[in-house]
Amino acid sequence: MRDERRKEAGSSSFILSFFIPHPSSLIPEREATVASNVKSQVEAAQKDLDLNTKVYTAELTTSKGPIRLQFFPEVAPGHVKNFLALAKVGFYNGGTFHRVIKGFMIQGGCPEGTGRGGPGYQIQAEFNATPHEPGVLSMARTNDPNSAGSQFFICLDRQPHLDRQYTAFGKTADDESLATVRAIGAVPTRGDKPVQPVVIEKVTLSEGPK
Repeated sequence: MRDERRKEAGSSSFILSFFIPHPSSLIPEREATVASNVKSQVEAAQKDLDLNTKVYTAELTTSKGPIRLQFFPEVAPGHVKNFLALAKVGFYNGGTFHRVIKGFMIQGGCPEGTGRGGPGYQIQAEFNATPHEPGVLSMARTNDPNSAGSQFFICLDRQPHLDRQYTAFGKTADDESLATVRAIGAVPTRGDKPVQPVVIEKVTLSEGPK
């Protein structure tokens, strides 16, 4: 799966999805194209998801501890299905949190680990009223509102300037998970990149009835 995500094309400053500059310049680097079958795998995986009758959670096993996530399908169903499907096909396994800005956010989901990669497709924005508070999960994007793909970020503190500008679609599910996010947010960095890689070893999905 990782080999299928290696190809990349183009670059440009990113917001909160690929390469998130500082609060004033949240614009990710132009999403890289990857093997075309990633999209078909994601589309197939989405067919097995039922947001109407099931509740999904995800656990990111990271080198700094677990991050359990709950989702907001009522305000961002497309983003929830996209994230779950990417996780289901193993897209995030072995990736990293490639961008960390203390007091702001931690960012992952780039298959290249550079902030320039993506799944080879984009999804429509679902901006909503969810406040970007500590632990909130949101999607990064380029200057184009409809350019989110696979890169996501988790807030370390309240970020009101992101509200209704980025699609919030989930949050950390418990205190331990938020503590892991904060631990990642405190790692030494160089140019907003962790000096020692923070690895997302795997993402495990769970489901239950609503």
